[in-house]
Amino acid sequence: MFNKLTQRLEMQGNALLLRAERQRTLASNIANADTPGYAARDFKFADAMRAMNAQQEAGSNGPSAQLGVRTSDPRHILPESRISPVGELGQRASALAYSLQSQPSLDNNSVDMDRERAALVDNTVRYEATLRFINGQAKTMLGAIQGQ
Repeated sequence: MFNKLTQRLEMQGNALLLRAERQRTLASNIANADTPGYAARDFKFADAMRAMNAQQEAGSNGPSAQLGVRTSDPRHILPESRISPVGELGQRASALAYSLQSQPSLDNNSVDMDRERAALVDNTVRYEATLRFINGQAKTMLGAIQGQ
């Protein structure tokens, strides 16, 4: 029964981890916009989310099992440095891929600032929406527990 209560929150938590990782990836692309030869990176959120959900259905128990960290209780908090869904889960979830270059540049840098900014804003809005959904779910569960 506990799993039924937290299943949707767990999925949204995974989405939040992936959104944060995508935010770091996009920020890295923007930071390296003037680096000669830099190849922009990104990953498909939907594919990564499907892979994470498939891992959980296959028997993983939460983020600690996905990251290879052993804990004595699934409620333990993971060390901050170990939470990197694409970095450490890259082989199992969804690996970073190179972005397609839309306009060739003389220094072989594939960062398209307009595309990166648009992707960053879109990801930020979706991150905020995921946070609001988690907050709403938590308030709903708290209201049900308190009998309101």
